[in-house]
Amino acid sequence: MTAAPAELTAWLTLLRAPALAAAVVRDAVAQHGSASAALAHLGRAAALPAAARDALRAPDLAALAADQRWLDAPGHHLVVCSEADYPPLLRDIAHAPLALFVSGDANLLWSPQVAIVGSRSATASGLANARSFAREFALAGLTVTSGLAEGIDGAAHAAALDAGAPTIAVLGTGPDIVYPRRHAALAARVAAHGALVSEFPPGTPARPEHFPSRNRIIAGLSLGTLVIEAGLVSGSLITARLAAEQGREVFALPGSIHSPLARGCHKLIRDGAMLTETAGEVLDAMRGLGAQLGERLRERLGDACAAAPSGTHMGHARDPEYAQLLAAIDATPAALDELAARSGLGVAALSSMLLVLELDGTVTAAPGGRYALAH
Repeated sequence: MTAAPAELTAWLTLLRAPALAAAVVRDAVAQHGSASAALAHLGRAAALPAAARDALRAPDLAALAADQRWLDAPGHHLVVCSEADYPPLLRDIAHAPLALFVSGDANLLWSPQVAIVGSRSATASGLANARSFAREFALAGLTVTSGLAEGIDGAAHAAALDAGAPTIAVLGTGPDIVYPRRHAALAARVAAHGALVSEFPPGTPARPEHFPSRNRIIAGLSLGTLVIEAGLVSGSLITARLAAEQGREVFALPGSIHSPLARGCHKLIRDGAMLTETAGEVLDAMRGLGAQLGERLRERLGDACAAAPSGTHMGHARDPEYAQLLAAIDATPAALDELAARSGLGVAALSSMLLVLELDGTVTAAPGGRYALAH
């Protein structure tokens, strides 16, 4: 977030106020034009809960100073709902978070994402499946998004990173707290080569109620959610349900009828999730929503992309990064990592740019996550 200090402080004050409904803040910011004006208005609103009104009138200055110190560190960002950079798929969901604290590359929030979730006590087979699917998604240009939990989540994050691709971890704590602690090294890798994301301010500890809330963000950022091993009582089923309610695709890997960790996936399949055996099935099913994301990305990128006539790349060539990509791609299909090496661009940027170029007919997608110039 690039804003005047007073505006940033206003947002942090609003985000820390207890018992203050997100819809109330969102409406006030829209009506009054800024967080500062919304704060002044809400501080006088008699209808607010007393705890919220008191926090707005006399905020915790030490907590606000701690938030500011966190944001001052390199690679730390605050993305608020009133900004154009707020991720569009997340904006579409009910009860979208007011803001996201991000450690890492905030632009990744706009990349096409697939969520991989599952049991914390996964079997060796489940972990192998998580790694295999995550690697294939990463090589196809998708960002793997999960919750940094033990088991399936951690395996998916690590496999994406090992494939040289970014990954997004959505936290049920503040952005400065790693839970579980044993994933501290993994969280550092994610922040360095992807993004740690939280709707909770710095210093917020893990609480049971935070994780269902976190799950709606995982589902909301993603084109679809893949569940790999889940019992009948599992947070992964919450993520899947939220994804379905948000109009996103839900995929589930079947398992043995004798395994308790297959029962959640089998229930999802009975309830309408897509029985999934290959990464290609997931990629094909998400293509429609991916096209919608590409259109919104094109709007964000502005005239340099929108001005390009169908089947040409002259409009894109005015953008230096697109010029780099177009100089690196030819009629022979090349994988994403090869294009990254040729162009010097990051995988996350490439995946979004290639989606835009594919939509206007400049490039074509070949099997295996490869791309070539259109004839």
